[in-house]
Amino acid sequence: MLNINRIFTINMGASKLTEYTQKEINLAKYAKALAHPARVAIVKLLLKKQTCICGTIVDELPISQSTVSQHLKELKNAGLIKGEIEGAAVCYCIDEKEWLFAQSLITGLFDKHSSNNLKCC
Repeated sequence: MLNINRIFTINMGASKLTEYTQKEINLAKYAKALAHPARVAIVKLLLKKQTCICGTIVDELPISQSTVSQHLKELKNAGLIKGEIEGAAVCYCIDEKEWLFAQSLITGLFDKHSSNNLKCC
């Protein structure tokens, strides 16, 4: 978690980070990690297959190995996926604990909106 907050602090600026709750920081981290269609496709693929070797991901998506690796790195830095080295390959899967936490934060944000109480222009 410390490493993830450090990365986020570098991108956001340490002085501003103290103005937000840990839940807001985590939600922004997950949203940023999912803010690219290739990353969404990778996550969907990992959810579908339950586990995946990087080469398989490259075979299933219309992007290069280096691009897949970069997107995997972003998802891993956010904590949404984890990877283990198996010989010459790295096997990636969803980090279930982190995924459930991200899901609760995202759902919580959307649950705060109630169309019955909408008082906006």
